[in-house]
Amino acid sequence: MTIVKSEIHKALPPELTSFVGRRQELGEIRQLLSGSRLVTLTGVGGVGKTRLALRTAATVRRAFPDGVWFIELAALNDPQLLPHTVASALDLHHLSQAPLADLAEHLQDKQLLVVLDNCEHLTDACAVVVGKLLAAAPGLHVLATSRHVLGVEGEQVLAVPPLSMPRDAAAPAGAVSHYEAVALLMDRARAVDREFQFTEENRDMVVELCRRLDGLPLALELAAVWLRTLSPAEILERLADRFELLTSGRRGGPARQHALEAAVAWSFDLCSPEEQLLWARLSVFSGGFDLEAVEEVCAGEGIAVPNVLPALAGLVDKSIVGREHDMEHGASWYRMLETIRQYGARRLSPRDACAIRLRHRERYRKLAAAFAAEFFTPDQAEWYVRMSREHGNFRAALDFCLSEPGEAAAALDIAAPLWPWWHAGHLHEGYRYLLRGLELATEPTHSRGYGLFATSNLAIHLSEFDRALALLAEAAALADRSGDELLSARVKQCQGHAQLHSGHPAVAIPLLEAAREDSRRLGQPRDEWRNVHLHSLALMFLGDLRAEDISRQAVELAEEHGAQSSKGWALWGLGLAQWRAGQYEDATRSQRDGIRLFLPMRNLNGVSVCVEALAWCAASSCPDERAARLLGASEAVWRTIGGNASQAVYRQFDWDSEEQVRSAIGDRRFDAAFAEGAAYSADQAVALALSAAPADRGTSRAQAPPGSATPGGLTRREWEIAQLLAEGLSNKDIAARLVIAPRTAETHVEHILTKLGFTSRTQASAWVVEQQGR
Repeated sequence: MTIVKSEIHKALPPELTSFVGRRQELGEIRQLLSGSRLVTLTGVGGVGKTRLALRTAATVRRAFPDGVWFIELAALNDPQLLPHTVASALDLHHLSQAPLADLAEHLQDKQLLVVLDNCEHLTDACAVVVGKLLAAAPGLHVLATSRHVLGVEGEQVLAVPPLSMPRDAAAPAGAVSHYEAVALLMDRARAVDREFQFTEENRDMVVELCRRLDGLPLALELAAVWLRTLSPAEILERLADRFELLTSGRRGGPARQHALEAAVAWSFDLCSPEEQLLWARLSVFSGGFDLEAVEEVCAGEGIAVPNVLPALAGLVDKSIVGREHDMEHGASWYRMLETIRQYGARRLSPRDACAIRLRHRERYRKLAAAFAAEFFTPDQAEWYVRMSREHGNFRAALDFCLSEPGEAAAALDIAAPLWPWWHAGHLHEGYRYLLRGLELATEPTHSRGYGLFATSNLAIHLSEFDRALALLAEAAALADRSGDELLSARVKQCQGHAQLHSGHPAVAIPLLEAAREDSRRLGQPRDEWRNVHLHSLALMFLGDLRAEDISRQAVELAEEHGAQSSKGWALWGLGLAQWRAGQYEDATRSQRDGIRLFLPMRNLNGVSVCVEALAWCAASSCPDERAARLLGASEAVWRTIGGNASQAVYRQFDWDSEEQVRSAIGDRRFDAAFAEGAAYSADQAVALALSAAPADRGTSRAQAPPGSATPGGLTRREWEIAQLLAEGLSNKDIAARLVIAPRTAETHVEHILTKLGFTSRTQASAWVVEQQGR
């Protein structure tokens, strides 16, 4: 897939079931959005706020040129991380110490819709963030879902009602079935039992069931599952006991909440003891889980390991747990609605809760360690995807460790190995977790030592060099006392890194050389690669011609271990060395190869630095309008991730390049060409960087390039599918888009790879991006 296609970033979560009713509410919300920039959908849990918001967003997306963005907040507990969470969802990964101000600046000229889901536990924080962003960005619209209003000036509130229900129970079955509550119940009932029929005989019971459940979609969906084995009358009979229990002790509560709780509690009662226990234990997960995690965290003391899968399957069958299948990776991912998860948490005994949370913590401590151990391998890109999917669970584990006495060292064990992933998109969040861990885990342990190292790395990327060096001094002393040679080697590496990017490359070199020898002796290829890479950058800054040879060593190390992201960074370093040596064609080739590696793994930072370096090459080799346009296009790519994240030592190259081109073509021509490039979308900017000719700003995905023949000898259908391939679509997605069979799509993809002489979709995707720029 390619990062530069907007469809990838702005896709809404897929609808896994049919959407029933809500025509009036959809119309009202669209009308409210046309007159107000903040609309909040309120209502009890289970009334369908999220589904209604998603359907609304899908119907209005064409009105927002910069996209529709869905941001789920249920897994977020720390209100201070809200700006970072919003930024991350918008693909802004490089923020200053004032993230809200960065967000406001980024959004000020955008026209987009942001859907904020599940705001009720962060109402105050949401009010502050939404209020400031709306004030700064006149083209921003927000559609929020919450059990409470946000209280922001100009907010329009729509209280989402239950689904419509018939008032006249005597109406014919055909007429009654047009009511939303009945239609939903019937739709879901037929999904589990094709034989189920709505007849005159069961009409009264079906209508009464809808009324007893107050027309709440979630309650109706839970009840529909049981129509496979029970009649509507039998369901009503069993529900009655639950209503009596709820209303007898809480007569002052809202009736609709009683209806939902009765349905959820009744579903719980109908589960087997093992399913009930699993439901409760699954509540410790945040954002979802896979089968391996369930078996590791939830088995034991009431659920034998072989019984976990049958119990999970039972919860899926009963619509307690939702299942998503990843067609690309062949794995299943499971989720629980927040209302369902919260009910499970209430059913978890205090003793069991502590034990399960400890197992959950241990699961994610081991996963963080596995990420570090397998980072410098062919699975590098896959690990980044997996870490993003598990983000909510890492947060949950870290929040537990930082709030539970005696668990702070475990927080460092989880957060420290993840530092490359924090750097790739969650820099401030990771830094915050690590600093809190260091504040609490003060004993001079192994955990603290590696926590100091990881925190220092992030501090360097935040240009907090003094703090980084102070932390490294403590880490060095700890390594000396404990005899930890690996920590000592990594401290030297990080000290060299700090010296390099604080403007002292000559001081960095001996530290990096010593660290490289240590890492080689200790058999740590990942650390050796990093030392070589940083060493090449230090030589490049000094104008030392050895930089190219050292850079090639970094490329070879990455190739040897199949680490594609690391190879991309090494090619960026090689291109810089070649550029500084005046080898402009070679430098351009290296940077383009780096872009082609970064594109499939959506490494925005990597793409940005390579496009930036290509602009420097153009300024040095041919300081004309195209070079000015490319300098502007570099800013366009940086803009997609929140602004230029290059450290100060690199910004001098920007200024020098601009001066070169201005001197050659004059201020007026430079400003016009730069502005043109800066106005490019990210895909146009990358296309320009990958091509020797100016990017065609009018290129459409659905059309072949000018001329009667399509590129690479592909048929027109194959060219169309190749472009969808470059957007990151799976064979199944391509088939759905073009209304063809999945097997037909698969055959087309195989023909495309064969014709082009490629062995992977990644290679084909990068080739398509280059062709689109011609």
